[in-house]
Amino acid sequence: MLALSENPPMMSQDIGSLLDIEGDWWVAHTKARCEKALAWDLHAGNIPWFLPMVERTAVWGGRKRKVLNALFPLYVFFCGDQDDRQTVLRTGRVCQVIAVPQREKFVGELDAIHRTLASKGDLAPYPFAAVGRRCRIARGPLKGIEGVVVRNHDSTRIVLEVSMLGQGASLEIDGELLDPVE
Repeated sequence: MLALSENPPMMSQDIGSLLDIEGDWWVAHTKARCEKALAWDLHAGNIPWFLPMVERTAVWGGRKRKVLNALFPLYVFFCGDQDDRQTVLRTGRVCQVIAVPQREKFVGELDAIHRTLASKGDLAPYPFAAVGRRCRIARGPLKGIEGVVVRNHDSTRIVLEVSMLGQGASLEIDGELLDPVE
């Protein structure tokens, strides 16, 4: 278990926005529990990456500890050319590297997750793509982010999807901040 200060950053430090990165995007399907180690390898190789992580409280040996867990276990997203892809494969930390066919859609989905994490939104893993009404956040720091609305008990949650993975992350939000997408 890593101390919070020993975790890699969620994305390359010299990048302001995922939308600013030029090149082909790839999805690295990592071996079990290798996401953070791969992020450090990408950092050392100056390959732009994004590893969304959420802070959780875990209990080990009767002690509570704060840990960062990958929002999408087994996946790290990176941008580069074929040489960068080969570098990632040579790390021994990945099972496969998947090319992203719809770059703009994919980067938009990742950017929505990045913006939500940066605004301290409480994302929770959502294991499958949601079925429901597509809405856009109308006001606040997450204005413009689109997702699918789902109900979870008495609260409204919006699921930010990464359709290529068939997964997403859900965010609790006030239903009054949502406008339907036509």
